[in-house]
Amino acid sequence: MSKLNELYKQVILDHSAKPCNFRKIQNSNYCAQGYNKLCGDRMSIEMDIQKNIIEDIAFTGCGCAITKASASVMTTLVKGKTVIEAKDIFTQFKKMVTEGKKIDNFELKKLKIFAGVKKFPGRVKCAMLPWHTMYKALQDY
Repeated sequence: MSKLNELYKQVILDHSAKPCNFRKIQNSNYCAQGYNKLCGDRMSIEMDIQKNIIEDIAFTGCGCAITKASASVMTTLVKGKTVIEAKDIFTQFKKMVTEGKKIDNFELKKLKIFAGVKKFPGRVKCAMLPWHTMYKALQDY
């Protein structure tokens, strides 16, 4: 395994072991539930959106390392963004893990750690679960 792949693997394991924003939000005004039938992962995304800005976002649930790491990275990236920006980041992430499209935006480079899941279709669903769940909550906005 290349040093870069080993680094990506370690980052995923670190985010899974100590995920950012793994908690409930006291005053969330948008939320959604997600479920991966393939492996049984469950995810709940809660957000506090004020004046089109995602002021806070958090997740709870159980899942594999890729699901938890994906949720952790996602919440750190979309916090403080507008709803439209969050939807755009969702689209870029989806294209990366499903089509292999590269992400050129410097701020989103940390998403590259998930590029390798494209090779494993079952893992694509794991990486996408938090993102689809967030997108579902944003549809109500």
